[in-house]
Amino acid sequence: MMLTSETVGAEFTHPCRRAADFVLLMKPRIVMMVLLTTFVGFYLGVRGTPDYAVLLHVLTGTALAAGGTLALNQFLERDVDARMVRTRLRPLPAGRLQPTEALLFGLLILVTGLLYLAISVNVLSSVVAAVIVGSYLFLYTPLKRRTAFCTVVGAVPGALPPVIGWAAATGRLGIEAWVLFAIMFLWQLPHTLAIAMLYKDDYKRAGIRLLPMVDPDDKLTGYQIVCDCLVLLIVSLLPTLIGFAGPVYFVAALALGIGLLGCACAFTLWRSRTDVRRLVLASLVYLPALLLLMVLNRVPF
Repeated sequence: MMLTSETVGAEFTHPCRRAADFVLLMKPRIVMMVLLTTFVGFYLGVRGTPDYAVLLHVLTGTALAAGGTLALNQFLERDVDARMVRTRLRPLPAGRLQPTEALLFGLLILVTGLLYLAISVNVLSSVVAAVIVGSYLFLYTPLKRRTAFCTVVGAVPGALPPVIGWAAATGRLGIEAWVLFAIMFLWQLPHTLAIAMLYKDDYKRAGIRLLPMVDPDDKLTGYQIVCDCLVLLIVSLLPTLIGFAGPVYFVAALALGIGLLGCACAFTLWRSRTDVRRLVLASLVYLPALLLLMVLNRVPF
């Protein structure tokens, strides 16, 4: 059947299509990663058997707050997304949703999520979520077009979800929560830089100033990635050293860290596209595996 402007318009305004686009505004895959790390923080922080009702409240509020934040991010970066091949078919640059719709939708679920956490869980978890919102939307998002330092700033909101979980379980922020934060923070640096290398031309076209965009021969990027992976390897051992993960986790974290560091070194030496893809894949395997092992080898309080 021949597609006309009327049929295309009808497809874009179909209720199911519009509902799917609103879901896409929330970036479901990123929200799932946020929920995974929030769960880990909660499970590691809880004493004895977890209260699954509280856990459900934590995950619900966090999902709403994260989804709203990511929807607002797409609203703010709709012009950037329109210039990138990997993002130009998102709902806003493709014209399937209007900016006002995305703005109102994002604000609604964001505010709902923050209030839900404060009322159903505790105020501290809501405050941590609010810090994520502020740092992601008002620091990281504008800095992406101005300085390569944005990667460090952007790693802060990305590292805080397990702190939400810990705050929900304990009502406080102990050293364990900050160790989880540090692991997440350090993991994001090589992961983000590797993705930036993979889509270097796309990011340049959009005017995003990550380190690979201002590093002509990629040497500085490679050294930065290796240093980040080395520090991550050391910090990832702290859960056992301070007593909330067991020896099995320690050995596995050491092996995973050495593997990720090896991929980083290979990229630094050869800097081929294959090495970049391997590094991205290794970082995607590393984090879930590390968190799973931490949960399975938890040392109860």
